[in-house]
Amino acid sequence: MAKEYKITALRLADLEKELNYLKTTREREIAAMIAEARSYGDLSENSEYDAAKNEQAKLYGRIAEIEDVLSHAVIIEDENELTGRVGLGCTVVVEDEHGVQKTYRITGSQEADPMNGKLSDDSPFGRAVVGKSEGDKFIVNAPLGAYEMRVISVTREG
Repeated sequence: MAKEYKITALRLADLEKELNYLKTTREREIAAMIAEARSYGDLSENSEYDAAKNEQAKLYGRIAEIEDVLSHAVIIEDENELTGRVGLGCTVVVEDEHGVQKTYRITGSQEADPMNGKLSDDSPFGRAVVGKSEGDKFIVNAPLGAYEMRVISVTREG
């Protein structure tokens, strides 16, 4: 069975927009780079041609990646929204054992960006917090060891 990619409707629209750009504008730009590099003559020692062909390979790789995600995308519709439980698309404020509070947004794996506080529901933290409510304590089984957290608040952006 193929992997499903859990994404928001907004992320789906962004991917479709990127795919359209790559297949139209960017593909034409790279084709022009290749044509110009060919005009320089001998392709065996033509670094501009090699660079353009490498850029084309990267482009086709990204197009294939986006098409795979789009063909296996599952739009997130959170069943926890009405219950106040943590789910995909939620912003959750948690507190650790030392009283330090942190804010995270729970996303699908395609949208995860840990450096910007966006954690995947497939991550150790995401698996531990999904389904919890305000005030609930939970254990995160992280690679560096288990630790306890408590949910302070759960909100959802419209």
